[in-house]
Amino acid sequence: MKKVPALLVLLFCVQMQSQTFVKFNGATALLLIPNIGIETSIGEKTTFSADVMASFWESFNGNDPMKFITITPEIRYHFKEKYNGFYVGGHVGADKYEIQKWNYWNTNKYEDGFGYRIGATVGYNLKLNDKFLLDFFVGGGWHQGFYHGYYIDGTPGRYETAANWNKSGEWLPYRGGVMISYKL
Repeated sequence: MKKVPALLVLLFCVQMQSQTFVKFNGATALLLIPNIGIETSIGEKTTFSADVMASFWESFNGNDPMKFITITPEIRYHFKEKYNGFYVGGHVGADKYEIQKWNYWNTNKYEDGFGYRIGATVGYNLKLNDKFLLDFFVGGGWHQGFYHGYYIDGTPGRYETAANWNKSGEWLPYRGGVMISYKL
């Protein structure tokens, strides 16, 4: 039992010495899709970033569902120095969705399911001052989805005949924007 308080003290001390930013994606905010995150130092040129993005839209056009939530933890390597200049990151994330896939647009079908993503991010941090920076980034990778396919108009049953979950894997660009970051 003495190990738990000691571990908490150690983690608190490490956190006090690290640089931590809270972030908000200004680009997705324009679409009313919140994307918030946190990034903290874990090494000389490495950081750990985690963000959550969610769409609570029932639909963009009043018909096709557009609800999802994604969670993306990522390790980033900064070429110059942390929080200044170019970086690359690797991530594994998860998602839950009720959405019409891009290759089903203009059809009567949508998917309700979950998935995981494995990919990379490329970005650039622009320091504005000691407290604020802009994080420009794009990312993508492999998405593996597990879903049930339904009809938008309420037709009973599923449009696909998979015994349990239908599966779909594809290479996709799935993240990007401009994070407005504030140093705690």
